[in-house]
Amino acid sequence: MLNQAWTDRFDGLISWVEDIKQKNGSSAAGLYILKDSQVVLEHYSGNHSHEKDAPPTTARSQFNVASARKSYLGLAVAYALHDKCISGMDDPILRYFPEYDRPLYEGTTIRHLVTHSHGLASNMDGVIFREFKAGTNWAYRNVGVDILISLIHRLYGKGFPQLLDERVFTPMGFSETGWRTESNEHLVPIIDRKDEPPLSGLEKNSDGSEKNLFVSAREFARWGQLHLQHGKMGERQIVPPEVIKLATSIQHSPYTDPSLPANGMFWYIQDIPRDKSELGEIVPAGSYQILGDTGPTILVIPAYKVVVAKMYNKRYNYGGEHYLKYLREFSNQVCDLFS
Repeated sequence: MLNQAWTDRFDGLISWVEDIKQKNGSSAAGLYILKDSQVVLEHYSGNHSHEKDAPPTTARSQFNVASARKSYLGLAVAYALHDKCISGMDDPILRYFPEYDRPLYEGTTIRHLVTHSHGLASNMDGVIFREFKAGTNWAYRNVGVDILISLIHRLYGKGFPQLLDERVFTPMGFSETGWRTESNEHLVPIIDRKDEPPLSGLEKNSDGSEKNLFVSAREFARWGQLHLQHGKMGERQIVPPEVIKLATSIQHSPYTDPSLPANGMFWYIQDIPRDKSELGEIVPAGSYQILGDTGPTILVIPAYKVVVAKMYNKRYNYGGEHYLKYLREFSNQVCDLFS
């Protein structure tokens, strides 16, 4: 049973989560917090959809984490570096994909791909073009993600979910984490519009190439905890600490624009407060976070030994073009509780 003093302490944070849930039209919410490796809050509300007789949200509910899956890909890339399948962060991607268009990809490295600084984008027809010179700016584009997914498959002969299943998920005993291709009672659909049937979030493939990773709040938090504890769970070293350090340390080249966010391997890292970062201005340096556009968020604060998993199931985060304001507000509220 959770400590009542802790539960009472989080009333304000729970109210904030529920308020955003209602304003954004999410049907489900979850909030799971670990402090000093102990569960101090476990909160679930709502139903799997707005449809009549939709099942209630519970500890076993698995949310589609959308782009937060990039943190899992980032760990796979860190493994490839550790295993010396990749010789260094500044390896040009043309070394691994010599068949790519050389003029287009020239000067683009692994470092650029994992930090959203590659400068590649695609148009409505899927044609890739150069938006800016690699390493000179930052833009959230999935072209880099797709290349890295292909890279891991080329290096290991398997998709990155299979690599992580062998090295992380199975040793951790994860059963509520996976790229889902078939429906089951624990999967939470995605709300697009409240007045329309929900989207399943399922895809045809489980190789990591699509956005069909579903995770329960408690396993999402344990994923963050694994990073906080440098790859160790209990007395067992699951992931080499060097792999975790690669994934959660700032990896991008210096920017001339100080407002651009700092990135590790897809994680947003706090060094100094940055206007275009997801992390609030009072969040301690060394903290890191990742977000999916359906709402799921992991916030890791090493200075406080805290991991927070916040879950929603509404497509697109609340706030429209001002969504970063609410993300920073949430992380600041968490820090107010533990500072």
